[in-house]
Amino acid sequence: MPRSPDPVKRRDLLDRIRDYLLQNGLADLSLRPLARALGTSDRMLLYYFGTKERMVAEALAVYERRPLLRTRDILKTVGSPTDPEGLRRFMEELWRQFSAPDVRATLPLYLEIMSAEVLHPDRYGPVMRDIITAWTDLLTSVFRDLGLDHDRAWTEATVLTDATFGLLMAPLAHGDWERAGLAFNVLLDRLEPGWDPMA
Repeated sequence: MPRSPDPVKRRDLLDRIRDYLLQNGLADLSLRPLARALGTSDRMLLYYFGTKERMVAEALAVYERRPLLRTRDILKTVGSPTDPEGLRRFMEELWRQFSAPDVRATLPLYLEIMSAEVLHPDRYGPVMRDIITAWTDLLTSVFRDLGLDHDRAWTEATVLTDATFGLLMAPLAHGDWERAGLAFNVLLDRLEPGWDPMA
């Protein structure tokens, strides 16, 4: 009977694969150079992950420092914001997390994944779609906790999620994070009045 892959070694490989991807990107990713850099073989990588695409998707999915995971932990600990002003402070803190150097360094890779999904949807699976859906679902629950009905909460969450992702991707082209931060604050100025359930 074949031996099951060692889960500890598998997880260690995923962490090291993610670090490699952050340094080298996806464009020229090939299993043999990756395996050499990790001190293993391409056959071993396929044994653990099946395909290169599945390996990439999993390496990104297990990254504990993602703001989504941090945010879920915060909401579990302190609860959802209770008014529009609290939600604005919550979103400003999220922007600070996304703008932190360790998270900012991951954004080019996510942009590559997003482009690959559009051009070759069968390659990496719905990595970015799943991330955006998870953020939209999370923020929908936050808006519901403010007292908005489901449809309105989902619409507000969609606008906020999609616009924020756009503002995070734009500095990868123009390089001006201060400009993006100012634009994000203008976005909140425009959206915040619609977060009042009585409006």
